[in-house]
Amino acid sequence: MKLKRTFLGPVLVVLVAFVSGGWLLQRGAGEGGGEPNAQIFSEVFQRVSRAYVEPHPSGELYEMAIEGMLQELGDPHTTFMTADEYNDLRIQTTGEYGGLGIQIAERNGWVTVIAPLPGTPAERAGLLAGDRIVEVEGESAAGWTSDDAVQALRGKKGEPAHIKIGRVGVDEPIPYTIVRDEIHVQSVPYSYLLDEGIGYARLTLFSETSTQELRNAIDELRGKGMESLILDLRMNPGGLLDQGVSVSDLFLEEGEAIVETRTRDPEDNQVFRAPRGKEFPGMMVAVLVDEYSASAAEIVAGALQDHDEALVVGATSFGKGSVQTLFPLSGGNFLKLTTGKWYTPSGRSIQKEPDRSRLGNPVELLDNEPISEGGAPLTAATDSTPPEAREAYRTDSGRIVYGGGGIVPDLTVLPDTLTTAEREFFEAASKAGSTYSDVVYRYAVEFARSTPDLDRFFVVTPAMHEEFFERLTAAGVEVTREQFEGASDLIDQRLGYEIALAAFGRGAASQRATASDEVVSTALELLRQADSQEALFALAERMENQATASR
Repeated sequence: MKLKRTFLGPVLVVLVAFVSGGWLLQRGAGEGGGEPNAQIFSEVFQRVSRAYVEPHPSGELYEMAIEGMLQELGDPHTTFMTADEYNDLRIQTTGEYGGLGIQIAERNGWVTVIAPLPGTPAERAGLLAGDRIVEVEGESAAGWTSDDAVQALRGKKGEPAHIKIGRVGVDEPIPYTIVRDEIHVQSVPYSYLLDEGIGYARLTLFSETSTQELRNAIDELRGKGMESLILDLRMNPGGLLDQGVSVSDLFLEEGEAIVETRTRDPEDNQVFRAPRGKEFPGMMVAVLVDEYSASAAEIVAGALQDHDEALVVGATSFGKGSVQTLFPLSGGNFLKLTTGKWYTPSGRSIQKEPDRSRLGNPVELLDNEPISEGGAPLTAATDSTPPEAREAYRTDSGRIVYGGGGIVPDLTVLPDTLTTAEREFFEAASKAGSTYSDVVYRYAVEFARSTPDLDRFFVVTPAMHEEFFERLTAAGVEVTREQFEGASDLIDQRLGYEIALAAFGRGAASQRATASDEVVSTALELLRQADSQEALFALAERMENQATASR
């Protein structure tokens, strides 16, 4: 079956029809014998255009009318998109753009390099973690946001970018001329063995190469002796439908249903099935989800859960189960319109009906969150609806799973919450704004550069802990010694992560972080104990029942 190129989640689009909504709107408004309300709209438009106290161009009024109509639908995923907005969406779904290849964030009023992406012009030119972008094309970058830098640094392949970098230990800004190249954002940025026979792979989005990247990662891990896999779909906002289907296909039998789309016209409903079949038979799988896992990530988790091919661990997913179609409009604009909903093989709707009190676009840029030139993470609210309040469904083997929007995990494991002492420290530190994060980052970069023989499995020593406290207070963060020590474990974890990131890159930093990740640790322990997927389900069920009884 040939799939239509369909995009899901906060990064969704499909080119399936050529309909000019602007042309239809204007044509309908101008026909006297047409819809009566269209005539009323035309009359109102003319009055506002000619007599409103403040003048507005006709194009602006039409755009206001369109946005108002779409807003009244109450659907945050149905939107009017300009050509620039569509281009941003295309970059996120293809994972490719023209640029330098750097992950950036705002630090101390400057856009700062978090890490150059491997194999990119930025890495080849010698940009380093901690470098500040102080000038682009002769213009000062002081006070720029990450978005400002993204827009300035993107460009066509082959075009040079002239920038100046501020670097620790160098008195004057360093000029660089870096030729832009096609940058590919990796869907699987890292994978590694967590334990003997147990591997971990992080899938961050569903772009055009996601399936092949995941296949390559699994093949490599199996070559190292992996027998069980933890597939981390947390913070995955979705992406291309065909990639959601083909990723699911890696773990399912040929012909098994993956997802169904139901539309306004039942004749247009469609079931997507595994076209080739399972590539890794006998491999136990645990899939991790959270409230940020959306759309294509939910399709994969739901399909593997319904067919008993994976244990789902974590928190109830985002609930982005609607289908969007992109209709080209005149002037290079687009209408992204919800045209259907997704259902798992057992019949569960993935769509979580929005809480009207927080209705809005779920895609936002997190403050001080590192982003690449290619895209941004999303935010979501947790769902506190207990499973027993949801409709029950059955998997292929008869296990109970729950509907009601989002994918409810087989085993709920939430990240550890802050202790009272930790909360007190971070409340005090937050009064200084981003200074705490800035000091952590600067310390990590300087430590990594001054310790070239640093071991990948280094520990944060008491001396490092003490030096960081002194730097923190010297920077004006007003925390007491008692508050600082009350959060010492979390502070040392953050220091270790940032130093590993600066010294060894994202993979090493991630591997370090998983050691203190409660969700990963739980999945890892279950996989250690189980000798089959069925045994894995039984162990998780007992653990879930024990947790429910103790609540």
